[in-house]
Amino acid sequence: MEPLQVPVGPGLLVGLDRDGEAPLHEQIERSIREDIRGGRLAAGARLPSTRSLAAELGISRGVVSEAYGQLIAEGYLLASQGAPTRVAHTVRAPAPAAAIPSLLPSFTHRLDPGLPDLAGFPRDRWLRSLRAAWRQAPIDAVDYPDPRGVPALRETLAEYLGRVRGAAADPEQLIVCTGFAQGLSLIARWLRGRGVERVALEDPGWHAHRLIVEQAGLEVVPIAVDHEGLRVDELEGTDAAAVVVTPAHQFPTGRVLSSERRAALIEWAERGERLIVEDDFDAELRYDRTRVGALQGLAPERVAYIGSASKRLVPGMRLGWMLAPSWLGWPLISVKAIEDRGSEAIGQLALQDFIARGELDRHLRRMRGHYQRRREALLEALARHLPQARVEEGAAGLFELAMLPDGVDEAGLVAAAADRGVGLEGLALHRFKPAGPPGLVLGFAGLPEPAIEQSIRRVGEALEEIEG
Repeated sequence: MEPLQVPVGPGLLVGLDRDGEAPLHEQIERSIREDIRGGRLAAGARLPSTRSLAAELGISRGVVSEAYGQLIAEGYLLASQGAPTRVAHTVRAPAPAAAIPSLLPSFTHRLDPGLPDLAGFPRDRWLRSLRAAWRQAPIDAVDYPDPRGVPALRETLAEYLGRVRGAAADPEQLIVCTGFAQGLSLIARWLRGRGVERVALEDPGWHAHRLIVEQAGLEVVPIAVDHEGLRVDELEGTDAAAVVVTPAHQFPTGRVLSSERRAALIEWAERGERLIVEDDFDAELRYDRTRVGALQGLAPERVAYIGSASKRLVPGMRLGWMLAPSWLGWPLISVKAIEDRGSEAIGQLALQDFIARGELDRHLRRMRGHYQRRREALLEALARHLPQARVEEGAAGLFELAMLPDGVDEAGLVAAAADRGVGLEGLALHRFKPAGPPGLVLGFAGLPEPAIEQSIRRVGEALEEIEG
């Protein structure tokens, strides 16, 4: 039965449901409270007397008196002997909320270099793991978890990382987090707290590395990348206490850090007791060669390894992991515990089951073939519609770097492509020094082959437009 709306005085409606479960005095309280909060009853507004309100509603005066008394006690109303009851002046209606624009612009086609195939996520298999997690989880699994993460997942992840990535993975030094961003943020803040001032980053490199490091109050030292990866010789001349690298598949150039550079980088870290942060974002996705092992496996006491489910499965899962050097484990665990008291537990248990049943291996094996076909479609579309572009072949991951001829207005091209419904990233977004040759970082994993063809055709049309 719908509540009866009874007009009481000018501009005041009190809703009553006489058959409802809530007592009548609580219904009156709620109705008047909502009118005050919503600004329909302004500060200082006069309310009907308890006698007249009771008569209007056809209820006892005591019910209205009880409702008014509660609102007076909460500070919504004011009453004094011989004066009418009024809305308190201390109550303020909320200001109209300003519209907040989405941080993710909408495009018909997204050539996002960090976007996997969302439709390829094995929902049925993941649902099976979720059900198993709830069915098998002990009672205390839904309590606050160990800030390092659920022990079963840490053990399973350690085995997986040792087997697939060649990592020196100790479950006791493994910390589950929400993803790479949180992992790097925890490390950066710890470094700042220890008095560190500068952290070296690859240039070009993922722009989020810079944002996270600077947010922690640290100064960025850009280090050039060439065909062998990070220029360790340039790193030698800095006073950076740590460096963030993508050694297995450099972002955005796609290069692999050579064995000589790996050795030199580890020597740099050991000589100065410095820290290497390894971003291992998509190393299982190679199409042209055997996968490159994790740098952490060569120097576990100098490398903090961070991986996540975002490229391997889907970003919205918000699960990642860190392998910390033994001397850094407890500081990071402490910071993690303070920040969020540990990551969500049921998703961790589901991921543990998913990995243990071999589903992650099967999914990645299936997606490697899937992504390789999409990569080939991208290369073919570039040859047809953007032949000016020179692709930095990497045959790995979810993206390709396409270098453009000198003089091309990269920002103008990105904007013109956006006008045609194609979202893409220019190389300048990931470059730390202002000058440099133009390029596009093109993600191919999130679109089917026909959409890739259409997207690159529109980018080619955009280039023709800006070049006149």
